[in-house]
Amino acid sequence: MTSVPGSVPGVDHPEEQTEAEITLSGRGISVTARVEVVQNDFVSVRPSVGEFVDQVVVQVGDAVEIFWKTEDAQRAMPAEVTDVEQGAVIRWRMRATGPAEASQRRKAVRGRVKVPVVAEYGSIELRGNTVDLSEAGLRAEFAGLGAPPEAGAKLDLDFQLEDGGIRTRAEVVRTQARGAEWVMSIRFVNIQEKDQDRVRRRVFQALREERASKADDAPPDLRG
Repeated sequence: MTSVPGSVPGVDHPEEQTEAEITLSGRGISVTARVEVVQNDFVSVRPSVGEFVDQVVVQVGDAVEIFWKTEDAQRAMPAEVTDVEQGAVIRWRMRATGPAEASQRRKAVRGRVKVPVVAEYGSIELRGNTVDLSEAGLRAEFAGLGAPPEAGAKLDLDFQLEDGGIRTRAEVVRTQARGAEWVMSIRFVNIQEKDQDRVRRRVFQALREERASKADDAPPDLRG
């Protein structure tokens, strides 16, 4: 590895062969990744994008933040995507655009939660179901109607949890057409804190249920 003279691995940049989290700035999308190479101001990672099959998660020029953990803290560094390698192995190359700093950010945990959702887009009302959910946003499948909303489009969003509905302003991150259906990544805008808490509880419930299901499916000698 060739790094900036005087830089400290793990402090000034993530260490090679460790896990980092790449967050698209202002879009409510986070992807875990394996750091492969750190060279000068550049960081190359292999993202875990299985949940974004057929979606272009990042594009050259996108602003991102790279988060990683040290023994006793979390660090963050702003960067810009400079290269996206597709194919059997996906790699993202990013260039640091500022120094690394201590981060107090709380990670928005995402879980697979399917609940009804309605998105009001101008005079159009889109209906569908969520694919996954976090306190920062959601991904949902809608029945397509009219022209797909572009990234940045503002929405009024309603979705139903078991303990009642949540209504919030929201913004489209990406839309992908799959036949007559649209898969939309959406981030919440000014969602109330009490509603964030409700979403967080529902997500953790889904994660507990998923872990329990995997434990039940495991061979008897592998169950903890």
